[in-house]
Amino acid sequence: MSKLALKDALKMWAEENPDTPLKEAKDIGLQFKMISKLDNSTILIPNVEKLSISTNNIEKIAGFQNLKNLKILALGRNQLKNFAGLDVLGDTLQELWISYNNIVSTKGIEAFKVLKVLSMCQNLVKDWAEFARFNECPLLVDLTFVGNPVVEALEYDVYRAEVKTRMPQLKKLDGEIL
Repeated sequence: MSKLALKDALKMWAEENPDTPLKEAKDIGLQFKMISKLDNSTILIPNVEKLSISTNNIEKIAGFQNLKNLKILALGRNQLKNFAGLDVLGDTLQELWISYNNIVSTKGIEAFKVLKVLSMCQNLVKDWAEFARFNECPLLVDLTFVGNPVVEALEYDVYRAEVKTRMPQLKKLDGEIL
């Protein structure tokens, strides 16, 4: 399959789901489409609440300013290096699934004021200073973070205790209740 822009993947989704007009769709899955470029075609999906564009070739976030109702975003298994471009979702996004990317820095996570669930395991975060930014997300209670170098350097129990100390509001870590 050749590389696609988001607009092409949305067109394919519309053809596969003829009973749901794009402008009315609440849940759109665009996994395994070989999307490599995001664009302003998000204007075609103004009511989407859940968008999955996992397992593609996306390196850079763009065009998300049109997603005023988005609550759940899955971007796992792409080529993302940071949170740039996601800040426009800070007032609505409740769940962000961004595991298996190449994220080294958590800079930008502080924009998410209603984020409750963050799954970012298997990235490249190496420093506890990056981890500290999660405290800027006041509603974050569920974090999946295993598989980052900062975690892998510690014994499991030490890691969990460290997280509990740094984020007392957290209720769930890596799928287990704290």
